Amino acid sequence: MITVVGIGADGWPGLAPASRAALEKAEVLIGGPRQLDLVPPSGAERVAWPSPLLAALPGLIDEHAGRDVCVLASGDPMFFGIGSTLARLLGPGRLRVLPHLSSLSLACARLGWPAEQVEVVSLVGRPLAVLNAPVQPGRRLIVLSADGATPSRVAGLLTARGYGASKLIVLSDLGAPTEARQDGTAAAWPHTTSAALNVVAVECAAGPDTRALPLVPGLPDDAFEHDGQLTKREVRAVSLSRLAPLPGETLWDVGAGAGSIAIEWMRSHPSCTAVAVEGRAERAERIRRNADALGVPGLRVVEGAAPAALDGLPRPDAVFVGGGVTAPGVVEACWAALRPGGRLVANAVTLESEAVVGQWYGRLGGDLVRLAVQRASPVGGFTGWRAMMPVTVWSVTKSPQGDAS
Repeated sequence: MITVVGIGADGWPGLAPASRAALEKAEVLIGGPRQLDLVPPSGAERVAWPSPLLAALPGLIDEHAGRDVCVLASGDPMFFGIGSTLARLLGPGRLRVLPHLSSLSLACARLGWPAEQVEVVSLVGRPLAVLNAPVQPGRRLIVLSADGATPSRVAGLLTARGYGASKLIVLSDLGAPTEARQDGTAAAWPHTTSAALNVVAVECAAGPDTRALPLVPGLPDDAFEHDGQLTKREVRAVSLSRLAPLPGETLWDVGAGAGSIAIEWMRSHPSCTAVAVEGRAERAERIRRNADALGVPGLRVVEGAAPAALDGLPRPDAVFVGGGVTAPGVVEACWAALRPGGRLVANAVTLESEAVVGQWYGRLGGDLVRLAVQRASPVGGFTGWRAMMPVTVWSVTKSPQGDAS
């Protein structure tokens, strides 16, 4: 059993009796230098976290097997902390977790914000671009900073996105005697740096011309950088409704083009993951730019042609084939890899791709829909309808037994 003790910036005086008792009887204390310095001297062996941490963690735990080990964590160990990592690695049955107040709880207490109405975004070890999705008019965010420069970077991103009027409050060293606060707006952020241990509270305020991008499927086509190889808005919304993303699921976007399907899949919930497979290097790079701009920089982009490029990818809960449906073996490989209960959606525009989709529909069944979208546009001094190319959408669900349903 390993005890994980949360400790705040107030150090030893702020610990509950149970946490103090656990630390006093520990034979080994493991933590970061800052956490270790907050604990008074004892007979315990003190071990600082190695770097890189994740690769060394199993060996470090095995090294001290059979001893009374306490792991120190900042605040609540299960809130973006080492406790969550240890639970995944060892299983919750091998952990005893003694939490302290989280930075979220302390920040909301200082601000008078209801915690359940706040969205938390961590920038610790994550790119700044993850902020692009949750930044929405009127939203309150708590941003967990990576360092003292993070608040200025957050202010810059907000300003570039048209949210320069947003109010920023930086709370540093929460709970410590050195606790401090900095206020300002994103566009006029006056502070070049902050204490290293800080969180950024954001009240998002959009400018009058700021374009808000919703999280539901069907973003405007011009929200994506593309070369024309893009699943258009109306077809994209229908395709995503058939893919039916659920929290924690993984998508393959095969023949991804601009990556619009994978990106909107990931925007549906922060725990959704996706792999965009694209054979052309310039399009793959464009997908990466789109993913950053739309707040899902974690999208994995694989350069290569299917089906060979699919080898070794994490097994999908859903697959979208937007390009390459006529390539030999693509649909077979996608169907074989799909988890039981998973959904496969393939779009066809040409007669050749329609023929392939029709054959698979005859073999596996599912749902076959043809979409014909017309948009109003000027005709001289009047307005008329211009038809887009019709798109055939085939969708099928794999039964729990592994066949079609």
